[in-house]
Amino acid sequence: MKNLNKVIIAFSLAGFIGSIGCSKLDINIDPNNPLLEKANAESLIPSGVASTAGRVGGDLSIVGGLWAQYWTQNNSSSQYISVDTYDVPNSSAFINSPYQELYSGALADYQLAIEKAVAAKDWRYNLMATVMRAYTYQVLVDLFDKVPYTEALKVGTFLQPKFDDGYTIYKSLIGEIDAALAKDFLNTPHLATDTRIDLVFGDNGNASFEDQMENWERFANTLKLKMYLRMAYVKPAEAEAGITAMYDGDANFLNTNAGVSAYQNVPNKSNPLFEYNFRRLNTTDNLKASVTLVSWLEQNADPRAQVYFGVDSPVPAINQGDFWNQSNHPEYFDAVVPVIAPTAPVWFITKAESCFMQAEFLERYYGGANAESKYNDGVTAAFTNLGLASPTALLAGPYKYPTNANLETKIEKIIVQKWASLFGSQALEAFFEQNRTGYPKISPVYSTEPGYQPGSLVYVSRGVTGPGNYPRRFVYPEYEKSRNTNTPAEVPIYTKVWWGK
Repeated sequence: MKNLNKVIIAFSLAGFIGSIGCSKLDINIDPNNPLLEKANAESLIPSGVASTAGRVGGDLSIVGGLWAQYWTQNNSSSQYISVDTYDVPNSSAFINSPYQELYSGALADYQLAIEKAVAAKDWRYNLMATVMRAYTYQVLVDLFDKVPYTEALKVGTFLQPKFDDGYTIYKSLIGEIDAALAKDFLNTPHLATDTRIDLVFGDNGNASFEDQMENWERFANTLKLKMYLRMAYVKPAEAEAGITAMYDGDANFLNTNAGVSAYQNVPNKSNPLFEYNFRRLNTTDNLKASVTLVSWLEQNADPRAQVYFGVDSPVPAINQGDFWNQSNHPEYFDAVVPVIAPTAPVWFITKAESCFMQAEFLERYYGGANAESKYNDGVTAAFTNLGLASPTALLAGPYKYPTNANLETKIEKIIVQKWASLFGSQALEAFFEQNRTGYPKISPVYSTEPGYQPGSLVYVSRGVTGPGNYPRRFVYPEYEKSRNTNTPAEVPIYTKVWWGK
């Protein structure tokens, strides 16, 4: 487990940097609060990582889990009604707070860390900060489509930065990752204590420098793979060229989990989803199990139902968005909350997700060679990550890979398994992947009606966007609109982003 004190310091530093990012400092400087210019990569990188994890694994995972239909609003509370009914205006804290924090906290930290690292020719920190910057920008692009990029984080030069389109940003991020990988990061002078600075792979100083940097290289390649796969339906030739160049060039992908695992069951130090949804609210019953996910798990006798929701089947659940219909469904009062441990990690990309991505590109671009093996590895890694035994019987039964099926049937099998594995801190990624691929499929009927297929997403009964208009993005935050005249015109929340299928 990584050094918790680093995480606590990081959260504090992220807030400090964000608070001074757009203002001048008084000449009388408190020695306990040093100038931003005095910060170094050793403090900036863990600060940025903690900031990214806090949002992606916190309030954004709540939204992602509601829209990926892992959980739904409780029938006897009201905390997330607006999100569960797709009523999320630009004044919503679910939009404004992550946007503000990821720019003024995480991205500001990574940007300055890169500048410091390049000036010092410290290519290990340059790689770490570049990968995390790309990961964070990718999340913002996937949420908003167009965001400030080329003119962002340059307060003295661009007070109202322009918005760049998502495709252009993706191409630039891939190029920046390639440039960082081309540096001699393995031969950068380093201290034995350096691995403790790395909240993602440092293992509290127990990881060797070589293993640590190999994992960052794999993380970089896997993040590039994710961005290329996002292009699969809209830029197919470019996606294929980028992925085959990596694979034919013997690029290595993640074979371990990448994320933050330093949380403790202590106020302000626990998993951000637990902290946000359980510890800080006046009730712990705001989120309840959704019939969408539960029905699929139970149809397949999947033991993850017990891990995700803490009870053996049948798992009491609420039909997605049907939270105030208890007069017709008294069983809603027995619905259970999702299990989110205070010490649960926030994963950016897991081994399971890496395997599923590899299975997908092997099907798309290599005729399926070794795709089944990677798919099986992904399902197994997803179970192992939860402390469950290898799902041998399931892989021989309902989860068996459809080797003789057409391409889209195979892609559906892969993505639905990925959806089942992303429960918890990766819920936002499940929402993105459904937007990209259309899997799990959206049901033509509600989950209470005959003909409903377990695991199919439903349009919620109280949705405000109109039947079939499922959320595909965030609208631009009031935080940005009120300050930046370059903010694009608002489009409905159900408008797909640039890579959407």
